[in-house]
Amino acid sequence: MANSKYEYVKSFEVQDEVMFPNLIVARIDGRDFRRFSEVHEFVKPNDEVALNLMNSCSTSMLEEFPDIVFAYGYSDEYSKIQSLFVSFFTSIYVTKWKEFFPHKELIYPPSFRARVMSCASIGVLQAYLLWRQNNCHMNNQHTICVHELVKHGKTETEAQEFLKGLLRVQPRVIFITADPSS
Repeated sequence: MANSKYEYVKSFEVQDEVMFPNLIVARIDGRDFRRFSEVHEFVKPNDEVALNLMNSCSTSMLEEFPDIVFAYGYSDEYSKIQSLFVSFFTSIYVTKWKEFFPHKELIYPPSFRARVMSCASIGVLQAYLLWRQNNCHMNNQHTICVHELVKHGKTETEAQEFLKGLLRVQPRVIFITADPSS
């Protein structure tokens, strides 16, 4: 765009700054990953090889961006940092696919999305991470329960309907007993 009639577009860019001592949190997760995991026949409910690929991508993020001090894996535009992180993560995922799935063709490329937020203090960051940890745990627990019920003869829709009204503690009992009739 340099020295073109569209140079004026640069004047619309906003310089985003995070004021000290705020911390930046960038969260990356799969977009339409349910379909992606079905097409690529990931083992349900948690494909260990696919999880290891995601962990390897996170490690590459830490290596590529040394200012990142913490990464953990398990769903707004914030200028360039968001697009940089999510595009790098996606490219590493595609690049490392054969390393983790040597006998499985990548049928179509995955898509990820990112959110970036600013945390005013370590306390705010800790509260955010605790919320994410709890949310991820509950979602994973629900997914495991659905697949246990499917293994025992229910359709996925029946399993979802069965779990819909249960309290948070009840799905654990279903998972532990693996008996959908209890």
